Amino acid sequence: MRPEVAVCVPAYQAELYLAGTLRSVLAQSFRDFELVVVDNASTDRTAEILREFDHPRLRVVRNDRVLPLAENWNKAVAATRAPLVKLVCADDLLHPRCLEKQYAVLAGDPGIALVCSRRTMINEESRPLSRNRGLRGLTGRHASQDVVRKIVRHGGNPLGEPGGALFRRADFDAVGGFDSRWRFPMDLDLWVRLLQRGDFYGLADSLAAFRISRGSISAALEDTGFVEQRSLTGEMAAAPHWRVRRRDRLVGAAKAPGARLRRQALFLAARAQGRRAGAETNGCENSPYRGM
Repeated sequence: MRPEVAVCVPAYQAELYLAGTLRSVLAQSFRDFELVVVDNASTDRTAEILREFDHPRLRVVRNDRVLPLAENWNKAVAATRAPLVKLVCADDLLHPRCLEKQYAVLAGDPGIALVCSRRTMINEESRPLSRNRGLRGLTGRHASQDVVRKIVRHGGNPLGEPGGALFRRADFDAVGGFDSRWRFPMDLDLWVRLLQRGDFYGLADSLAAFRISRGSISAALEDTGFVEQRSLTGEMAAAPHWRVRRRDRLVGAAKAPGARLRRQALFLAARAQGRRAGAETNGCENSPYRGM
């Protein structure tokens, strides 16, 4: 029988946190889901860790070669069977009621194309750095045009990373999936294209945890991400069907440097905390959602 929801996890060299990510998915209160992991030809213990998870919901696909990011993420979604899909990076975590609450939104209203929740930022030891981030002014139901205008005015990504989103597989296929033109705002680009298919719903609860690791810190400090973000925002603002006002563009341009600095400050705070020597928690023991 086809499940109602699919959670797909693209995994590459994911040995440190993969087990914790999978446990957070398998601990969901909503049970009608499948879990698909695509091992992107990892050479660390990723495959070994996956073999340790003998679970009927879990299906593993292994690539023969390392695929580029967008291609691998698209392959992960393509491997799913359910009508609703969530992509979770292999070092992030889900709140136990994440699927339950997000499924209720999409299943109850066919006019909604994308549901996102607030999220918690965690460090390498899975300790919270900042709770309930994102979706300022975007909780509840919003017309897609209004959401895109708010994105332009925000100057960054107010909707958040993939782990906090749930979308329809049919819409994902219709808009062409993740676009390899982008490296950093690849998720935001998809969210905006999905909003061409329906409205947006924002959940005030923090239902996902995004991990700030050493690799993500380095990425956050690069100029490339800022340049890509501004380029994508410019494309959104120029698209006539979104009807973005000139004032929105000016506000977004003024806010963008501040949004970047705030994000960098959070990532640098994670670096300052450091990583516990010899830690092998796999992102589970210190989970911000443990016991909930």
